[in-house]
Amino acid sequence: MNLLAILAALALEQWHAPAWRVAIERAFVRHARRLERLFNGGTATQGAVAAAIAIVPPVALAGLAWWALSTLHPFAGFALNVLVLYAMMGFRRFSHAVSAIVAAFKAGDVPAARRALAAWRGDVSSELSSGEIARLAIERGLVDAYRQVFAVLFWFAVLPGPTGAVLYRVTARLAHEWAEPRPGADTTPLVRERDRFGAPVRRLLALLDWLPVRLTAIAFAAVGDFEDAIASWRTQASSWAREAGGASMGIVLASGAGALGVMLGGALPALGGEPEWRPDLGMGEPVEPELLPSAVGLVWRALILWLAVILLVTVARLLA
Repeated sequence: MNLLAILAALALEQWHAPAWRVAIERAFVRHARRLERLFNGGTATQGAVAAAIAIVPPVALAGLAWWALSTLHPFAGFALNVLVLYAMMGFRRFSHAVSAIVAAFKAGDVPAARRALAAWRGDVSSELSSGEIARLAIERGLVDAYRQVFAVLFWFAVLPGPTGAVLYRVTARLAHEWAEPRPGADTTPLVRERDRFGAPVRRLLALLDWLPVRLTAIAFAAVGDFEDAIASWRTQASSWAREAGGASMGIVLASGAGALGVMLGGALPALGGEPEWRPDLGMGEPVEPELLPSAVGLVWRALILWLAVILLVTVARLLA
């Protein structure tokens, strides 16, 4: 039933992405910021209490609702699984955002590609070249595919009902809102307090990421250039520890870059300032716009591999 729920949710998401999903996410962001204002006194203990208040209720509610509906009728529990996955996953965001950038490049409109990237990734420098736009789009795409698809599917398959999917997405969103300062960023007492406050939820996210991030990297290697993906993972992922997303995202980006045969990371043009220098990831040539469809194809192939494995596990359980 889990596989059927995943397939149904993926099909629904590709068909239509309703506005209420964005409304739910924005409501949770407001709730997270309210909790930070109420509890942030600059200690990890306060951060742990606030994280528990933010995470436990939605996870418990999802679990209780699934148990009650499954007791009423198995199809009702199945329908809830589909609905929650539909709300939690974001494959369409990644694929459609990349499609918009690809369409802009095909039309020869680099400024439109830059605007599409900014709408997806956030503010970006107006000085980005076409290659830099493509590189940042692949980086964001690999991270989004992991955060909003692979990790969600893993925890959905591991924990009962939709609790795993809710647990992961709530924790990831909370860790993003209570993020640690970037290297070289402001280190005022207020920022240091925020760093300590958000540390517990970031540790929880790192724990939840440990296994699925490695399974995702293996999937990228299996459906791409295996040797380069594994070599990039082993030798380069740790260099990303102090970058956005930490070592976990270093594994995703390094393996994805190696599987595609391109170089990610490197200089990041900044808005009105000096470029940000990041470690290089991958083995191969610099990213060109023509490689964007290959990145989408890599994620699709990895997803199909995951679904095949879930199918095999489901069949094995039925035959056991």
